Amino acid sequence: MAELRWTEEAAIWLEDIYRYIAQDNPQAAHRVVTSIYEKVQMLRRFPRLGHAHRCEPEGEIRILLFGHYRIAYLIHTDGLIEILGVFHTALDIGRYL
Repeated sequence: MAELRWTEEAAIWLEDIYRYIAQDNPQAAHRVVTSIYEKVQMLRRFPRLGHAHRCEPEGEIRILLFGHYRIAYLIHTDGLIEILGVFHTALDIGRYL
């Protein structure tokens, strides 16, 4: 199984998603964030689950879709999977990656 690591920025994005949804519905916020986290865990076994976004010198950036969110991650050349961010589909992901 591949090693998985969240960047600090990705963790902040996930916290922001929780806070935004929790303003109206804390239970829904918990469900969404938990589901995103569980979806990311699938990458340990299936690192190429998402679609290719672009290649960088340090590895391949891929995008995993979950509901209204895009989970951006980097598969490093050494096999480490690094979660770069969780973005709502309304956002221009190109501005952040």
